[in-house]
Amino acid sequence: MGKGVSILGWIVICLFLGYMSSIMQSEALVEWYPTLAHSPLTPPEWVFPLAWTVLYILMGISAGMLYGVRSIYTRFLYVLFAVQLVLNILWSFFFFYLRSPIMGFMDILLLDMFVLLYFVGAYVVKRSAALIMLPYILWLAFATYLNGYIMLYN
Repeated sequence: MGKGVSILGWIVICLFLGYMSSIMQSEALVEWYPTLAHSPLTPPEWVFPLAWTVLYILMGISAGMLYGVRSIYTRFLYVLFAVQLVLNILWSFFFFYLRSPIMGFMDILLLDMFVLLYFVGAYVVKRSAALIMLPYILWLAFATYLNGYIMLYN
């Protein structure tokens, strides 16, 4: 398998998991989420699916770029990447499906940690695979703030 196939495969995996997350959100986005107090910095609804689509593509590119990299850390980086994917999906489950901003906040803090660990490790192994994750890291920081705001004011 070549690097291009690896990148495409990881993009498909990330987009599929994003789609699965959106299924968990659909009912709550109509019935529950609009009733909550939101931060004044909350973007319009259409921004979220667009941003997440781009971020899932960038995540897939990052993971795919590690294919074939000879390092004792590469396998560990894939474990970190897989864990952050699971935490990403769990956030939708906790926050939207269970309608629990508190559980969502605890999850997103773990997610932040695992993404940062992946970033640092990837930076050592393949700098470009790490740097392409910067938009995701910035968006997660913003999402953590938004989740925290909802947790505190609802």
